Amino acid sequence: MAATTFEMDGSVMEGGGQILRLSAALSCIQGASIKINKIRAGRSTPGLRPQHLSGLELVRDMCNGNLEGATVGSSEITLTPGKIKGGNHVADTRTAGSVGLLMQISLPCSLFAQGPSELCLKGGTNAEMAPQIDYTLKVFKPIVERFGVQFDCDLKMRGYYPKGGGEVVLKVNPVKELSPINLTERGNITKIYGRAFVAGVLPFKLAKDMSTAAVRTIRKEIKDLYINIQSLQEKEKACGNGNGIIIIAESSTGCIFAGSSLGKKGVYADKVGIEAAEMLLRNIRHNGCVDEFLQDQLIIFMALANGISRMRTGPITLHTQTAIHVAEQLTNAKFVIRKAEDEHANNDTYIIECQGVGATNPSL
Repeated sequence: MAATTFEMDGSVMEGGGQILRLSAALSCIQGASIKINKIRAGRSTPGLRPQHLSGLELVRDMCNGNLEGATVGSSEITLTPGKIKGGNHVADTRTAGSVGLLMQISLPCSLFAQGPSELCLKGGTNAEMAPQIDYTLKVFKPIVERFGVQFDCDLKMRGYYPKGGGEVVLKVNPVKELSPINLTERGNITKIYGRAFVAGVLPFKLAKDMSTAAVRTIRKEIKDLYINIQSLQEKEKACGNGNGIIIIAESSTGCIFAGSSLGKKGVYADKVGIEAAEMLLRNIRHNGCVDEFLQDQLIIFMALANGISRMRTGPITLHTQTAIHVAEQLTNAKFVIRKAEDEHANNDTYIIECQGVGATNPSL
């Protein structure tokens, strides 16, 4: 066991659960203890929330580690990891806490495990302030697989705010090391599709309204592509009531972008559709190769990869700056951000380059 103990200030920059997830995962993968203090210090409900706690407990279990200070509301934890073993693990937020965020903390660890892992993650699948499970499956998964990552993600049950009750089973094969990626050629948008859904007691008309409004909004800017947004009433595999939409665009070079939105009480369905469409359009305009949500999710993989990764992006988000800060503090990875200056670039196009540390899996 490494004698190093890293310290991380949980209140810097974005100052949320992301610092916790990345720090815990990197501590686990590198076999170094970490003490995180001032957790979510600036938030309206500071300290650990139930979903953060279940993520930390999941990582502790995956690496036979020791976790101190882990209670709801706690502002300081210490994680001392052991070896990352594969096998079956369960994490349940018992709330609508996001399964996508549970995946963010656990997937990187399972790649460096001694054997295959099966992770049963329970909570909200389509929750505010977190990637919808559809985003994870349709955007994150195919792109992260370019690092040489292999995983299956089986959506057993959707769960919505406030009850949660969703369930996803993740099957992950460990890797010897991660390959660097080069996401710098944007190409043209060739395909736009999506799903508008209602679940529980909500009327099907809401799905149609979201879809129609979204298509109408995209049409103003992109006139020559068929836009296929399915309207769906979820019956069997859904727990609770919810409505929302995700719209995905693919480019000729295999870049994938998304815009999404969830319904809320008192918000008209067409407004939800328009919000998702505008988000998608904003993420296509900057001529980058990833959208604003994928940007920060790829940073940990770039940091761990063996070699130089490059990613063409739109405006650099605070989440991305925070992820880079954590990765540079806890690993020897080096990031450089520069403006893209080719003929397709505009004022908002950047290249993030990273010399990864080439983390290797000792058991493979």
